[in-house]
Amino acid sequence: MRIIVIITFIMSFLYSNPVRCINNPEVVDSLLLLANRLNLDALGIVDNIIDRKGDNQTLQNELLHYFKSRTSIKHFGYDKLKSNGVENKIASKKDVEVADDALKHIFVGQPAYQRFFVGDNIDWSIRPVPDNEWVWQLNRMSFWSAMCRVYLDTGDEKYAKEWASQLKDWVYKNPNDEAHKYAWRSIEAGIRGNSWTKLYFGFIESPHFTGEVLVSFLNSLYDHATYLMTEYRSLSNWSLMEAEGLASIAIIFPEFKDAEKWREEAIRRLNNEINLQVYPDGHQRELAMGYHLGSINWFLRTYELAKLNGINDAFPPNYLQTIEKMCEVPMKLLHPDGTHAQFGDDWTGSPNQHNSQFLKWAELFNREDFLFLGSDGQIGQPPKQTAYLLPYSGLYSIRSGWNKEAICLTLKCGPDGGGHSQPDNGTFDLYAGGRILMPDAGSYIYSGNPEGRAWFRQTKVHQTLTLNNENSIYDPKLLLWDTSDSLDILVVQNNSYDNLTHRRAVFFVDKKYFIVVDEAEGSAVGNVDIHFQLAPGNTIIDKKDFSFATDFKEGWNVLVKTQDQEGLTLIEEEGWVSYKYTVKEERPAFAYNIKKSSVDEKVHFTTLVLPFESEKPEVSIKVLKNDVLSTVKLQINDGKTTKEIGYTL
Repeated sequence: MRIIVIITFIMSFLYSNPVRCINNPEVVDSLLLLANRLNLDALGIVDNIIDRKGDNQTLQNELLHYFKSRTSIKHFGYDKLKSNGVENKIASKKDVEVADDALKHIFVGQPAYQRFFVGDNIDWSIRPVPDNEWVWQLNRMSFWSAMCRVYLDTGDEKYAKEWASQLKDWVYKNPNDEAHKYAWRSIEAGIRGNSWTKLYFGFIESPHFTGEVLVSFLNSLYDHATYLMTEYRSLSNWSLMEAEGLASIAIIFPEFKDAEKWREEAIRRLNNEINLQVYPDGHQRELAMGYHLGSINWFLRTYELAKLNGINDAFPPNYLQTIEKMCEVPMKLLHPDGTHAQFGDDWTGSPNQHNSQFLKWAELFNREDFLFLGSDGQIGQPPKQTAYLLPYSGLYSIRSGWNKEAICLTLKCGPDGGGHSQPDNGTFDLYAGGRILMPDAGSYIYSGNPEGRAWFRQTKVHQTLTLNNENSIYDPKLLLWDTSDSLDILVVQNNSYDNLTHRRAVFFVDKKYFIVVDEAEGSAVGNVDIHFQLAPGNTIIDKKDFSFATDFKEGWNVLVKTQDQEGLTLIEEEGWVSYKYTVKEERPAFAYNIKKSSVDEKVHFTTLVLPFESEKPEVSIKVLKNDVLSTVKLQINDGKTTKEIGYTL
């Protein structure tokens, strides 16, 4: 009899319709399918099922009672915070707006676009803009999380009722097949696997979390897990979201028969990927800060969830040590106000955006420097250095101090980070006095505008050297790193073209200004340019003096001036910067050009990059020696002192 029942469970799969009742055969089939997927012995009701022979309402009620009353599984997402006098609200004003719109089926897809009405009968495949990111992110259901937070704050059952209806609707309309690939990329499945487990804890006490909702919810999670077991994009951030989703389902719902197998595979992948994806200097291999910070969370949350549920031996000691190293990366590279250089597919963000993360990391790793950054310097101790190198990642930062007015330059000359990286080795980003004066271009858009995306990925729209304005290749090398109180020196090299090598030296003098020496050597002939871009705003240009500067009426500015030499010209170029997805704005852009006419000719530029407040300091440079790719010797005078700086390699 037991075998017959099990066979019936396996053969009886159909997705449940949100409006059907327990007596409907298809709803019964979904219930029996779920029963077959669960380890019912652990629930203590298997014998009752066999004896009942079809008392499906009772079975559903017992499953619902079990999951509503269980206390053995813990989650740090939502801790059943229904307000009832609770003062610590978790929903923001924007959460309330998003949740109230979601009640009316006005949903958020890619958040850079407006919210759209998706129909009374929800169309989960809708594409209201020519950007696939909208429909992909629609099916991550960030608005459900907003609804949950508002529900927990208010206790208003309309949010739980609508979520339950939308959950059943999505599951019924979106089986994992070829016609629904928009909803079943593995990245979305992984994100849902993680977020839905938190939604479970947020809504489980609601009377609208019925047996029918439970059956639909758990069946879909099982489908997510079995699908994620077949998807593994190693060396990509996708693999981390896939693994996190799989692990979340397995840990939060150990009642699934295959939960242990899922958990072991998910944790195996995370243990594997942290060794494959993280360089010894701590940066994630895609070399974009947003993805790096995301990777910290994807690695850490599963570790914490496992530990919270008594799974203490799933990760080796070096796993957490590597995460700590990863957390040092934003400390070393962020601007003094908490924004960051938007190298690759990244956006600079807003001031203080990572404070809460630093405070969490400070507690987790007992770090006074993290505490200092997370508290805006109110407590803790500032980092011990003002210059940091990440030699494997090819990212470097030099700064004047740790206050928000400090001068900070971040330079990139690293390996190919894949699809989220850009061919821009040698580029840098300059911040001073609370302002990003020379920002990286950013990336503008992912999908829906290939021409726009391609424009932002050109080497020539970054602060580096080009040959005939062509895109460079990745072939980086660190040649010199030397720091002191009065002079920091960074020398990097990139074999940017098959027949032309670019070497860039940056001198940070007296923690006040920079001298950038660019050298190009090789058999190539053609136009050699170094490109510089400023923040949007007015500009003062002096082509005779080969200089240009920002012209902000208040706060800090920057002057860029290259030493005159035969054949040098200053060119104004097209310039754009993107601080937000789909949004770009014009900005001043320039190039210094020298035509390389022979295979033996060597090209060099010596450029002053001078951030200043109020009056512009007078700094003069004299090139004493420049044996390209060998020796640089400069004499500098700031109106008070004269000194010589340089290097020999």
